[in-house]
Amino acid sequence: MPKWRMAEPVNFELQADEHLAIVGPNGGGKSMFVDMLVGRHPLYPNMAQYDFSPSTRELVSDNIKYIAFRDTYGGDNDRTYFLQQRWNQMEIDKETPTAGQKLEEAFLMAGDDTPERRLMQRHIYEIFHMEHLLDKYIILLSSGELRKFKLASTLFSDPRILVMDNPFIGLDEETREQLKMLLAELASKRASFGVQKDRFCKAKEPLLQIILVLSKEDDIPDFITHVVEVRDLKVLPKVSREHYLNYRSPFPTRVLSTQKEQAIIALPRSEREYNSHEVVRMSKVSIKYGERIILKDLDWTVMKGERWALSGQNGSGKSTLLSLVCADNPQSYACDIALFGQERGSGETIWDIKKHIGYVSPEMHRSYQRPLPAIRVVASGLTDSVGLYVKPSDADYDICRFWMDMFGLQGKEETSFMELSSGEQRLVLLARAFVKDPELLILDEPLHGLDNSNRRLVKDIIEAFCKRQNKTLIMVTHYKEEWPSCIDHSLVLQRHV
Repeated sequence: MPKWRMAEPVNFELQADEHLAIVGPNGGGKSMFVDMLVGRHPLYPNMAQYDFSPSTRELVSDNIKYIAFRDTYGGDNDRTYFLQQRWNQMEIDKETPTAGQKLEEAFLMAGDDTPERRLMQRHIYEIFHMEHLLDKYIILLSSGELRKFKLASTLFSDPRILVMDNPFIGLDEETREQLKMLLAELASKRASFGVQKDRFCKAKEPLLQIILVLSKEDDIPDFITHVVEVRDLKVLPKVSREHYLNYRSPFPTRVLSTQKEQAIIALPRSEREYNSHEVVRMSKVSIKYGERIILKDLDWTVMKGERWALSGQNGSGKSTLLSLVCADNPQSYACDIALFGQERGSGETIWDIKKHIGYVSPEMHRSYQRPLPAIRVVASGLTDSVGLYVKPSDADYDICRFWMDMFGLQGKEETSFMELSSGEQRLVLLARAFVKDPELLILDEPLHGLDNSNRRLVKDIIEAFCKRQNKTLIMVTHYKEEWPSCIDHSLVLQRHV
C-alpha cells in the first residue's frame, strides 16, 4: 500500500536524555512518522524497539501519550458535533459532563488519589488559569481552552514520553509562554510539575521526554535538544537544535507569484454585492451563558473596505463575536446589531447574511471530519453548507480549481479530506472561504498548523484579495507577526472573570 509508506526506510533513535522537535512542510510525512513512533502505524514485527526503563509499564500506549492535532478539535468520537453547536446551549444534553468533571475522571483513572497528586493537579490548573473553565461544557470551550484541557488530562497520566502536535497554536501569548515554562520544567531532571521538590516526587525517575511536532519552526523551545526534519516522506538525520537553527531556510518574504496575484486582483466583481457602507454595527452588545459574561456593552463598527485584526486572551469572546457577525449565534436577535446595513431580526434569513461572507475557523475545521473529496469541501463554500448537498456546475468546479491552485492544492482535488495532513486541510478550508468571492472575509486563526511557506502564501493571498474594491477583512490571530500588511484597524477583547 504505497500511500501508507514513507519514500525510503526510516532509521531513527531517541536517546534517554533527548527532547525532540519534528519539523517539516505540510504533507511532508510528519504525522506518519509520529504514528510509527507511537505504535499507531503498521510495521513489520520488531522493527520498532522500546526501552522505557525504569518504567515498569510494558505497553507502548501506557508510556507514550500523543496529543494529535485533531484531538484539540474534539477528537474522532465527537460524531454529533455541528458547526453552530457551541452557540446553541439548548442543544446540549443536561447530563453532558463539564470540563472539570471530565478532568476529574481523567485524574482518577490515571493514578491514586493522593495529596501529592492533588498538589500536582492544582498546579496545572493554576499555571493554565483553568479555574474559570472547569464548569464549562467541553463543547463550549474555545480552541485555546480545548488545548489546555487536553494537555492537562494527558499530564495526569504521568507519561514516560509526551508527544504533542503543534501545542502552541490557538494559545494567547501569555499562555504560550506559560506552556513553554511548564514543558521546560517537565523536561528538566527530576521534574515535578514545578511544585516544591521536597513535597513530592523527591528524586523521581524516569525523566519525562518530550517530542513536539511543529509546523511553525520559530516555536522551537529552548529545552529541545534535537530536531528531525521530515519532508517528501523522508526522515532526515537527527541534528542538534543549534545546528538546525543555524542552517534552516530563511522565512520566505513572498510565495504567491505575481501572475497569480494579478489573477486574484483581476477577478470580476460580483453582481450581488450589498450597497451599505456599514458592514457591522454593534451597540452595547452583551452575551451571557448562565452567569458567565462573554461580551459586555460592546460597541463596534466595521465600515466597508476596512481590515480588522481581532485579538485577546483565550476565552475573551473573539469567536463568540464572530458568531454574531456570521449569524450563527441565536443571541444576536436579542442584541442591537446591524449587518450590511440591515438590523438583525428585520426579516432577513441567515443565508441572506452568509452569502456575503467567507469564513474559516477552528469550529469549521472541527465540523469537517468526513471523507469528502477535497474539491467538494471547497465547493460547499458556494452554498454555505458543511458537506455538499447540491451538485455544482462545471463553472462552479472551475472556480474551485482556481482557488485550490492559488493555495497550492493542485492535484489534491479528488483526495479525501481525511487523508490530507492537518495543514493541507486548513488550506482546503481557506479555499472554501474564498471560493464565492465574498465581500466580507472572516478568518479565525487561519494559519493554524501551516508551515512557514504556506503561512506566507496565505498572507500573500489575503493581501492580494484585499487590494480589490469593497473587500472587508476581520482576522483573529494570537501572533501579531501573522497580520497581513493590509490590516488598518484592531480590536482587543478582555476576558470577563
